[in-house]
Amino acid sequence: MLLNAAEVAKHNTTSSCWIVINSKVYDVTPYLDQHPGGAAILVKQGGRDATSEFRKVHSPDVLEYLPAGSYLGDMDPAAVASLSTVSSSGSAASSASSSSSSSSPAPTPSASSTVNGPPHIAHCITADDFEAAAKGVLSHNALSYVSSSANSGLSLAGNLSSWARITYRPLVLRGVQHVSPRTAIFGHASPFPFYLSAMGQLGRSHPGGEVEFVRGLARRGAHGLISTESTQTMEDIAAALTDEQQKLAGKAGPRDPADEFPPSVLHFQLYCHAKRSITLSRIHRAKAAGFKSLWVTVDTPVLGKRTGDRRIQASEALELGLEQAAEQAGFGRRSHAAPDHFAPSLSWVDIAWIKEEWGGPLVLKGVQCAEDARLALRHGCAGVLLSNHGGRQAHAAPDALTTLLEIRAYAPEVLGKLEVFVDGGLRDGADVLKAICLGATAVGVGRPFFYALAAYGARGVERCIDILAEELDMSMRLVGITSLDEARPERVNATRLLNEMWRPEKSRL
Repeated sequence: MLLNAAEVAKHNTTSSCWIVINSKVYDVTPYLDQHPGGAAILVKQGGRDATSEFRKVHSPDVLEYLPAGSYLGDMDPAAVASLSTVSSSGSAASSASSSSSSSSPAPTPSASSTVNGPPHIAHCITADDFEAAAKGVLSHNALSYVSSSANSGLSLAGNLSSWARITYRPLVLRGVQHVSPRTAIFGHASPFPFYLSAMGQLGRSHPGGEVEFVRGLARRGAHGLISTESTQTMEDIAAALTDEQQKLAGKAGPRDPADEFPPSVLHFQLYCHAKRSITLSRIHRAKAAGFKSLWVTVDTPVLGKRTGDRRIQASEALELGLEQAAEQAGFGRRSHAAPDHFAPSLSWVDIAWIKEEWGGPLVLKGVQCAEDARLALRHGCAGVLLSNHGGRQAHAAPDALTTLLEIRAYAPEVLGKLEVFVDGGLRDGADVLKAICLGATAVGVGRPFFYALAAYGARGVERCIDILAEELDMSMRLVGITSLDEARPERVNATRLLNEMWRPEKSRL
């Protein structure tokens, strides 16, 4: 049945909360206490068209998981247009007819409002520059989401500092007029030994979300890891890659061979759900969509303490007078992921059926010690990603470079048999070579691309890739190597990290 705007607009309280998404009306009142983002954000959208805000955070698939009976009916698009909307900045925008006739002053922007646009993209000379540029366009909520870390931020700080604690041992007079950073990931050519990491909720970064993200990486031939927590369906994301590649192939005119890239490849990051049926569906859909490898996240049996997110949610709840919800937010009882989104019971036994269902290269994402790298090899995995989830999960977790050194020392058989990836804290393309020298296949880069997408869309993604690639190329020449085959351990000095690396003889207290 068609519902009218006047009726929908009445339901904007904790006792009766209706929201409109894609012209469909949902009663989310029973879901307020279960909503991963907290009750406040739903109440704020109560009686309004929440479509634009929904798309920033969620894939359309999540509507399937609302409680039975939540869907109430449809609204005529004209009726939807007459409803108010609330942006993530917290300011309300009335319909065109009501706003044009209103004599009330415009609402004062809240602390989370966008104030200034980004500077010209030419000012972005390093990957770090995109963060400053993005602050002119991202809401306070979005900035908190992407920049937040676990607990006091110790793991994130360790990631950022680890790269500076390894130095090069350059060779000279090696004839470096021609260098090639090309490599392969599971047999698929890559122009660089780095890839774009999985990041959830890219709709918070840019209205085009993951589709815009993929268009940018496709123009440079880069590999991308796509998150389960995407705001667009995996099928739409894969189709966007195909579409962009067809456009690139159809471009007429001569091309500089230096600008020729192999076709981009997408890989899928999997969160195992508490319900195996949902996990199986994700695996089968990713396989059908053409993703080339499956990266199973194993460092998230529960969500880490995202301190910044908790502060935001507590403040939002207090603004609406929801004191109990605010107190719960402070203890993490409301987060951007529901408890059953993860599978705390996941164990090594499950790797067998996941591997069988996938039928292709399987990577364990979130390995943090040599013992688990060795177990991944024994269980038939094709690769491991050494990662502490961008410093967002365990407090005082090891950085990926230290874990890589630990594997070199105590599980050397892993190197050469598994493809070993690292991520976390890389902000300079010159540092990519350090990980390759120590045995990594490629390095994942995350947050700089979130910021680049936010500020400049696909063009920002392209430029961020170009910056990292140029820094890598220059580093190869200055270190004295012409291909990644020459990137060996003796080209780096990792003594400072080695001095703090875990050693079994030192753990016997």
